[in-house]
Amino acid sequence: MPQLRHDVVIIGGGHNGLTAAAYLARAGKRVLLLERSDHLGGAAVSAQAFAGVDAWLSRYSYLVSLLPQRIIDELGLDIRLVRRRYSSYTPDPADPARGLLIDTEAGSEASAAAFARVDAADDAGAWPAFSADTALLAERLFPTLTEPLPTRDEARALIDDDRVWRAFVEHPLGETIDARFTNDLVRGVVATDGIIGTFTSLGDPALDANRCFLYHVIGGGTGDWDVPVGGMGAVTGELARCAREAGAELVTGAEVISVDPSGAVRWQQGGERMSQADVVLANVAPTVLDRLLAAGEAAVGTASVGASSGAARAASGGVPAVVRERLRELHAPEGAQVKVNLLLTRLPRLLDAAVTPEAAFAGTFHVNELGSQLETAYAEAARGRMPSPLPCEIYCHTLSDPSILSPELAASGMHTLTVFGLHVPHRLLERFGNDELREQLQAAVLASLNSVLAEPIEGVIATDASGRPCIETKTTLDLEQALAMPGGNIFHGPLSWPWAEPGASLATPAERWGVATAHPRILLCGAGAVRGGAVSAIGGHNAAMAVLEASVA
Repeated sequence: MPQLRHDVVIIGGGHNGLTAAAYLARAGKRVLLLERSDHLGGAAVSAQAFAGVDAWLSRYSYLVSLLPQRIIDELGLDIRLVRRRYSSYTPDPADPARGLLIDTEAGSEASAAAFARVDAADDAGAWPAFSADTALLAERLFPTLTEPLPTRDEARALIDDDRVWRAFVEHPLGETIDARFTNDLVRGVVATDGIIGTFTSLGDPALDANRCFLYHVIGGGTGDWDVPVGGMGAVTGELARCAREAGAELVTGAEVISVDPSGAVRWQQGGERMSQADVVLANVAPTVLDRLLAAGEAAVGTASVGASSGAARAASGGVPAVVRERLRELHAPEGAQVKVNLLLTRLPRLLDAAVTPEAAFAGTFHVNELGSQLETAYAEAARGRMPSPLPCEIYCHTLSDPSILSPELAASGMHTLTVFGLHVPHRLLERFGNDELREQLQAAVLASLNSVLAEPIEGVIATDASGRPCIETKTTLDLEQALAMPGGNIFHGPLSWPWAEPGASLATPAERWGVATAHPRILLCGAGAVRGGAVSAIGGHNAAMAVLEASVA
């Protein structure tokens, strides 16, 4: 078996792995990055999703907020992000002929009128006050994400406002929202940031919604979510360019089959190979890393009887009982969303004639997301039922950046729509097969959207070269199979607070940077790291910093 030697082997070619590769190669490290698919980028890719149609959609992840300007500047990335004028539009499900349009450029009088239009006049003043509180969180916490972990007490001192700390860190998000806003529609607009990709109740004392909310409102020190010009593939394309130019070896079509705590990585590309590294960075979900480690244990345990590979033996059951038991215990996290991409011949007309489609779809378009609807949808899904109506988040990339369409398609008035359906947990697959679930979810998304339109969305969906509608739907299982995201969880597991809890060890560089595992030579560098999740490059940056700090010591 060919054996290679590197300073660092990175498992996974998503944006965090590419970021780590770029930093480490620029520091003079010999870096090998292994990606199992035939392309780099992971979930942050642009794809020609519809046959014969020259439109490059951000197939999975689709907006940027948490990517620090510091990383862009340090790596010299040529990335352009567009700020959206409209924050959101939310039709009233009880009367879709009216809705709340949040215009970031509107003056106080226009903003007050927008709230009054949906009987939320009392919340017009609460909105900027609430936004000031989240702005404080963003300003104080975001810069810490690319530094060694602060302690919880240090983070609290940075906030320097006990009221804000208690509201967002110690009390369930639902309680905080209900105390600040009276209108059900406004409560829903605020609440969605706490449940995007997170299956939980807003009132759950476990505070999963609070952690999700925090990461959604601190990006860039402002909380803004921006459109990447050229799509998400432009972001990872730049990271890959930087890593290659620095000397990193980026290998696609390389399936990692086991990892050993000593730094030995077995992988396949044509035949089985072995790479030995001083440090292994895992840009995969922690549960995937655990399975690779278990396969490594299996390889060691069966070497004397000539196992062809640890992964093969584990798959066949020919491994020690203790290893088989460990494999069974590695339960995957649970995703809870459906992603739908569409290409339209034009934007559909709204039942709300006072708001143009160009304004409504430019920001985040909330459909059937009253605060009460979100809680009802969670309760229905927790019982194994499909939420009806399905809460949805929608936005149109091409209103901010038409470059992802050919000039001919853009000139014809075509647009993309990205839909993110909430509260559809992976457990629904126990009741439905994946094909049936995908079909039902797609129908539920279209029905939800149609409930606020003046015409059926089906009438404006474009067709591909074979005459098929330009619509694709990705379930949690589809994400798991395409991206190796266990359970389709877009964060690779539960999000953590961006600080070290009392009693946590900060003795090693890996611990201080929030990327440690149980094995000193193996570090997390993806969404599963502390402060991981979303397209941020923070996990990759922090893993690289831990490696460099350790090498100096």
